[in-house]
Amino acid sequence: MIIEQPACFLRWLYPGACWRMSRHEKAVYLTFDDGPIPEATPFILDTLDRYGIKATFFMVGDNVRKHPEVYRMVVERGHRIGNHTFNHIGGFRYLSENYLANTDKANEFLNTNLFRPPHGWMRWRQYYKLKRHYRIIMWDLVTRDYSRRLTADDVVENVKRYTRNGSIITFHDSLKSIEKLRTALPQSIEWLQQQGYAFKVFE
Repeated sequence: MIIEQPACFLRWLYPGACWRMSRHEKAVYLTFDDGPIPEATPFILDTLDRYGIKATFFMVGDNVRKHPEVYRMVVERGHRIGNHTFNHIGGFRYLSENYLANTDKANEFLNTNLFRPPHGWMRWRQYYKLKRHYRIIMWDLVTRDYSRRLTADDVVENVKRYTRNGSIITFHDSLKSIEKLRTALPQSIEWLQQQGYAFKVFE
């Protein structure tokens, strides 16, 4: 991934993808990639409930297959669902036909019109095919909560440093992230609230 905020060339590479929402509205869009998993998703949901926030979960289809009860928890609590492929595969490593088939397989479980590519990359042909059927959501800020080099305080600092009006903020619903999120997610939410940000989901 491009660290924290994507470079301009990456935004230009996928014209029409959504990297940031309105610059004129003091609102942010929390997103969580890679779940659902029983070790992380329930904590994230409980934290969002505590603050009365809805978010968007970009889910891996095979995780939904393995943990349908956790998937139902997310849906029943009113959060938005997005497609993150069936096996969390990177577009550059697969033929377009295989990548698109993997995405279609995921959507049999997810039934959504939102898509985010794992690792933030895909071939142009994959992008142009997918954008016919999905609203492609990228990010304005990756918190890097998955990084072994960062602490929970570092994750919060990334949120404080890079958030701006319309930011699409990416956390991860994963084993790599959960221990940092136990501290970083509530602290990030509280800071965003203190700054006057509203929390929205994609329509």
